[in-house]
Amino acid sequence: MAENGTDCDQRRVGMIKEQHNGNFTDPSLPCERKRRDREERQNIVLWRQPLITLQYFFLETLINLKEWTIKLWHRRSIVVSFLLLLAVLTAAYYIEGTHQQYVQYTEKKFLWCAYWVGLGILSSVGLGTGLHTFLLYLGPHIASVTLAAYECNSVNFPEPPYPDQIICPDEEGIEGSISLWAIISKVRLEACMWGAGTAIGELPPYFMARAARLSGAEPDDEEYQEFEEMLEHAEAAQDFASRAKLAVQNLVQKVGFFGILACASIPNPLFDLAGITCGHFLVPFWTFFGATLIGKAIIKMHIQKLFVIITFSKHIVEQMVSLIGAVPSIGPSLQKPFQEYLEAQRIKLHHKSDNGVPQGENWLSWMFEKLVIVMVCYFILSIINSMAQSYAKRVQQKMYSEEKTK
Repeated sequence: MAENGTDCDQRRVGMIKEQHNGNFTDPSLPCERKRRDREERQNIVLWRQPLITLQYFFLETLINLKEWTIKLWHRRSIVVSFLLLLAVLTAAYYIEGTHQQYVQYTEKKFLWCAYWVGLGILSSVGLGTGLHTFLLYLGPHIASVTLAAYECNSVNFPEPPYPDQIICPDEEGIEGSISLWAIISKVRLEACMWGAGTAIGELPPYFMARAARLSGAEPDDEEYQEFEEMLEHAEAAQDFASRAKLAVQNLVQKVGFFGILACASIPNPLFDLAGITCGHFLVPFWTFFGATLIGKAIIKMHIQKLFVIITFSKHIVEQMVSLIGAVPSIGPSLQKPFQEYLEAQRIKLHHKSDNGVPQGENWLSWMFEKLVIVMVCYFILSIINSMAQSYAKRVQQKMYSEEKTK
């Protein structure tokens, strides 16, 4: 925003100079109008203008449905082929025969992979804000498998009920026989699928920047506008955030595949800028997506997975609980719910959920469930606000075009 203001000031000075020279320029500067329109759009949120926001959201939804319908109609041969394939698969699914065991296995694996890919896409795309599905879903799943593996001394959990519920197998392993590699292998599929989903979610910034560069049109995206402003003011950048963005841009532009791989392989909140940079400089699609997929689905996922497994290993968890109890005054009261939660999990793993301990809900699990609900609700609200603001931008652009034709 500060850069936009500086740019506007520079243009205003130029306009004044032109006035002194006898050449009058329209005082309504484009950058000022864009800034004003952006501020108006940012005020279109449910907690400020609920009726207008909902109206714009439904109108934007209808426009998107219309656009998708037109696109599908233009590609009706692909749609017909897809429907025929779906009809064949449906027939194979419902017709009885020896193939049903393979159909059921394929269905189970497909739905399991699609679930984690979808969560990865949600975490990466966000439509205005990212739903942190690693912290809410994948991380807790890996932690549950890790705790169960050390308690059961095995990762051969009965299927079913795994993965919906984890219980120890009838024949448990020898104490201390569980290895770090066994736990990593157990959760590799879901972790890699989640990482692949995050890689797919990085494609929209790439395609948007690439299309804008090839067409020469002004992109309908504020992040791309900030990227172009950053390139214009690269030499004058002083703050840490601007220098970090420039470092990512230079790394991706100069190193290419391995630069993208390096940015994708570590937790990097600036990776959206890497996608915009690759699209802007017309980096080939498979160079960008291949490096992103390898970095996020393989390298980064194993780093995050290893961190969670080590953090929730048996001796680390016991040390953490004992350290909580050592906090002066409030330590014992904080330690008790953690101990109760861990004990309840151990009882569930050993098929003793009906004996010994009353089935009251632990406040830790209750708080986590409510946190998940709050995060999902906030994500839905952000989608509504984002789509309403997109419709507001359509209205503003229509007004611009009408003014130019007058």
